[in-house]
This record gives sequence, C-alpha cells and structure tokens, in this order.
Amino acid sequence: MLTIYDKSGDVLQKRESAAPCGENSIWFDLVDPTKEEDTFVEQSIGVSVPTRAEMREIEASNRLYQEHGAHYMTTFIVYNLESQVPSTTAVTFILAGQRLVTVRYTEPKAFPLFLARVESGDAPCTSAAAIMVGLIETMIHRTADLIERVQDDVDKLAQNLFDLDRAHEKQHAQRLGMFLKHTGKQGDIVARVQESTMSMDRLLLYFYDAARSRKDEPRTLNRIDISHRDIAALLENMRFLSNRMSFLLDATLGMISTEQNQIIKLFSVMAVMLMPPTLVASIYGMNFKFMPELGWWFGYPLALGLMFVSGLIPYVYFKRKGWL
Repeated sequence: MLTIYDKSGDVLQKRESAAPCGENSIWFDLVDPTKEEDTFVEQSIGVSVPTRAEMREIEASNRLYQEHGAHYMTTFIVYNLESQVPSTTAVTFILAGQRLVTVRYTEPKAFPLFLARVESGDAPCTSAAAIMVGLIETMIHRTADLIERVQDDVDKLAQNLFDLDRAHEKQHAQRLGMFLKHTGKQGDIVARVQESTMSMDRLLLYFYDAARSRKDEPRTLNRIDISHRDIAALLENMRFLSNRMSFLLDATLGMISTEQNQIIKLFSVMAVMLMPPTLVASIYGMNFKFMPELGWWFGYPLALGLMFVSGLIPYVYFKRKGWL
C-alpha cells in the first residue's frame, strides 16, 4: 500500500490516490508495496526502492549508503509492544532531495502516533528530514516505554525470586522452573531491544552527517543530536538491564542446582542409613548349615532389633551433624 502526504503549512495532508504528485508531496509511505507501487515511486522520485531481502542485510554498507544523490538508511525496530514478546522488523528511510520515502512490511504504532503528533502540532514536518527525525523520536519513545515495562517485570521477578518460601518443596521447585522461563523470556526481549537500539544508533550517526551535508535546518540537526543522546542513554540502560538479567539467571540456576543437591544429599544419607540394616539382613539370609542363631527362639526379634538399632545410630549421628 502506498500513502502520499503533502506538506500543507505545518501539517501533513494525505493525498488521494488518484491525484497526481506535486511539489508539496513530501512523504511517500510504502507498506508491503506491490511491484506497481515500487515502480510508481521510482519514476516519481528517481530512486530505487530496496526489496525486502535487501532490507534484511546486516552489513552497514548495505544498510547505510548514498546512491544517485539519495541517502538510504535501514534500521531494525521493535513493534507490537503490547504482546508478551515484541517482534522486530526492518524499516528503510530514503532521503531524496526534499522528499522522504519509507519502506516497511509491518504496521508499527510509531507511524500513526507520529501522525497524531503532527495533527496536534507537536511534531514539525516542514521538511523530509524533519519528518524522518520525528518518526525516529516516536520510535525511541516507544522503545523507552518497552524498556520501562521490562524493568518493572525484572523488579518483580527479583523480588519474588529472593522472597521465595520453601515451605512447600514441590511448589518451590515448580516456581523456580517458572522463574527460569520468565527470566529467559525477558532476556529475549532485552536482546531484541538491544539489537534495535544499536541499529538506530548507527542510523542516527549516518543521518546526522547526511543532514549536515544536505544543509538541513539547524533545528533538525539539533533534534537528531538529541535523539542520538537519547539512544546512548537507552543503550547504557540496556547494558545495566542485561547484566541484571544475567545475574537473575545465574541466581535461578544456582537455586535449582541447590535443590538438586539437596535431593541427591537426601538419597545419599538414606543409602548410608540403610547399609547397616542391609548388612544384618544379608548375614542372616545366608544358607549355611551351621548358624546357631537360626535355632534360637528369640533369633528373629533379635535380628529385627539389630537392623533397627543399626539404622537408628546413623540417623541420630546425621541429625546432630545437621545433615538432615
């Protein structure tokens, strides 16, 4: 789908599909475009629209480059933030003169949120670079909201993990497994956000140089610089959050290991306690012909008593040592 926006004063006006493009047509937004829409944009602006496969290239030279006077910038962003595990997608920005082309294959909420800011007058849109930095600002705000949500979830995980009651051993083991699963899920989200913020950090560095070479407005350059500092702050926050997630993961695995050691310890102690009674039972289970105790009328209760006492002594010893 192709949506064209015209500059009308300080706002953007959506152009009807049948209307021809004019000088005020400043933003071409391609969402899962068809070949005909790609061709129309290429002929109207004189740029080559990258394919979906090209947008997924990881080399910086294939994501941030200049071609025929137009600047191509591709970044990964997180979207669908309301779900348990957000997704990532690639978005390409093309600055060609006084026009901006965006290429995407999903519907991130950052785009309608930016348009809402434009309608309310909170986002300047007097140039292509201003529209692009406005979109990036909205993406950064959305990313910051996701990081805050992850921080809240990690705080709850940490509090519940270290306040875990061991009164019910079965529930305790199950909850440790649940904590391990939740910690891994939050770690996956953190990794996705880190990938997105690092990609946007590289894009902003290139965008600043491109805007300066294009001689864009100083206000736009200042907004790009502020966005870059915001991204740097988010990256620092993500490093701290990643370290904390690693600590919680190690702590959870350590508790699970301790639980397993306690079980192995219990079986080991029980095996040692049962060794003396087993020895007594084995001796009197031998089929030798001359065993005087077999003829005693109190031989059977004597054997039972020996097995009981031989098992009780290790139990008392282990109990005093605190091993049980």
